[in-house]
Amino acid sequence: MISIKSDYEISLMKKAGNIVNNTIKIVGENIKPGVTTYELDRIAEDYIRSRDAIPSCLGYQGYPASICVSINDEVVHGIPSKKRKIKEGDIVDIDVVACYKGYHADACKTFAVGKISSDKQYLLEHTEKALYIGLEQVKPGNRIGDIGYAIETYAKEHKLGIVRELCGHGIGSNMHEDPDIPNFGKKGTGPILKEGMCIAVEPMLNLGTEKVFMLDDDWTIVTGDGKPSAHFEHSVVVTKDGYEILTGDDNNE
Repeated sequence: MISIKSDYEISLMKKAGNIVNNTIKIVGENIKPGVTTYELDRIAEDYIRSRDAIPSCLGYQGYPASICVSINDEVVHGIPSKKRKIKEGDIVDIDVVACYKGYHADACKTFAVGKISSDKQYLLEHTEKALYIGLEQVKPGNRIGDIGYAIETYAKEHKLGIVRELCGHGIGSNMHEDPDIPNFGKKGTGPILKEGMCIAVEPMLNLGTEKVFMLDDDWTIVTGDGKPSAHFEHSVVVTKDGYEILTGDDNNE
């Protein structure tokens, strides 16, 4: 069931979103060659808890860390490890979900480590642009399919593979709520967007194949051909005239 959030619920999600946004910034400042993904996880959890919030990922369906750190061909759900060190030329996806007084916000950003290849730079640029192309369709009266269609059209124009097994989602008192927000779709199909709906839009695009598979850790999703993947995400609320980003710089309270 798709829920419409009250002003009070949205105010809590804005606070959660501010925490998520700042966590991603702080972690991003610490991404450099030689740093372990475990260290980034510790930095994130310490900050989230310092703001009287809870890292939503920790323990979710058994997930063992506070954030997801996915590198290069890892699409999503990379588990932080003391053995995994970041290297020059990597691209690193930091996916953060925080819960503040019972309400969640979810965002991610893919960072470049030092000088990256032109292919990786192209992937980052156009995956982030695809996110905002999708968000342009978030307004009352539009449908979920309009978001997916916009992202899919942009990705295909730029010859990027669209991950179809994973998608965005509703968000609120649960990390994942109805509706699903695929990164592909048909115009004019799916649930109607209404003021007060809160959703997380998150294109995951690959330099090569659309195919992905799960590693033996039962979490990490990687590309089928070993080529890089990028991932950008914001949680937003549908407003009277369009949308407001809950996890962006404009929401620094």
